Amino acid sequence: MIKNLKKLRTEFKISQQQLANAIGVSQQSVNKYENQDVEPDIAVLIKIADYFSVSVDYLIGRISSPDFAVSSLSKDEKLIISKYKTLTKKEKEIIKLIIDNHMGD
Repeated sequence: MIKNLKKLRTEFKISQQQLANAIGVSQQSVNKYENQDVEPDIAVLIKIADYFSVSVDYLIGRISSPDFAVSSLSKDEKLIISKYKTLTKKEKEIIKLIIDNHMGD
């Protein structure tokens, strides 16, 4: 069912474990979604689509365009955002401090 999950995960250089942590499932579940035709429930499907900023239709192969929510972002920017989503709350606070200090805010 999730035809483009492995493609997205590979493109964003995210491990199955990192994705699993971000969406609240086990690594084994992600593996099954990619390789064993196991279908996640709709809530997990939406979390995956939100994580990669794509539509559910793209994720399941209903449409061929990834339809990124923010199409003006470069591939590197999208990669940074997807990796940011895997950080803990404390790690995100540190990144925000670094950016604020760099920007002089």
